[in-house]
Amino acid sequence: MALKYFVLIIAILAVVTSISHASDPSPLQDFCVAVNDSMNAVFVNGKFCKNPMDVTADDFFRPGLNMAGNTSNQLGSAVTAVNVNNLAGLNTLGISLARIDFAPYGLNPPHTHPRGTEVLALFEGTLYVGFVLSNPGPNMKNKLFTKILHPGDVFVFPVGLIHFQFNVGKTNAVAFAGLSSQNPGVITIANAVFGSDPPISDDVLAKAFQIDKKVVDYLQSQFWWDNN
Repeated sequence: MALKYFVLIIAILAVVTSISHASDPSPLQDFCVAVNDSMNAVFVNGKFCKNPMDVTADDFFRPGLNMAGNTSNQLGSAVTAVNVNNLAGLNTLGISLARIDFAPYGLNPPHTHPRGTEVLALFEGTLYVGFVLSNPGPNMKNKLFTKILHPGDVFVFPVGLIHFQFNVGKTNAVAFAGLSSQNPGVITIANAVFGSDPPISDDVLAKAFQIDKKVVDYLQSQFWWDNN
């Protein structure tokens, strides 16, 4: 079983790394404001590089993906991410990985990765997955693509599109995902809209969702769980 996991993870990363890029390199964080004084520079598009003479094998190693995440939360899911923030050797390589654990009927809620396409492989359980296309033409609705996944199935979520995974089975589910960025980012829709700091004006949200402001105020008062 361990060998099957390893082979499939390698296959996922091979697909992800085959994606080509053109024009300017994609941003690797939400923003990077220009500054003329290099002494005041804090971040670059990615991370500063370690002196090659100081690099060791440990810079390319991270254990622990054999351990299940804690799904005892409101969503019944846990995402264990491996990206440049916890595996420094991924810097500039354009890939990252995540393990996603689901309790029975657990949900990885609608979210987007602004900087990465996701390739998800299911190892245990049964998942209902899907993504929604960007805004279509006039008098058209955003099209939803969904699929029921079983162990061994693979599904792709294109970069930037809203997507989700829901465990429709009565047992736990485990999936692994490869992403085409060292830091793909994640925007959980409900958390970002109703749990932002400071909060978005209830006038804005009431009009956008066409609901009463009391409903907006109630939603903004809730605790929005982050399963990442």
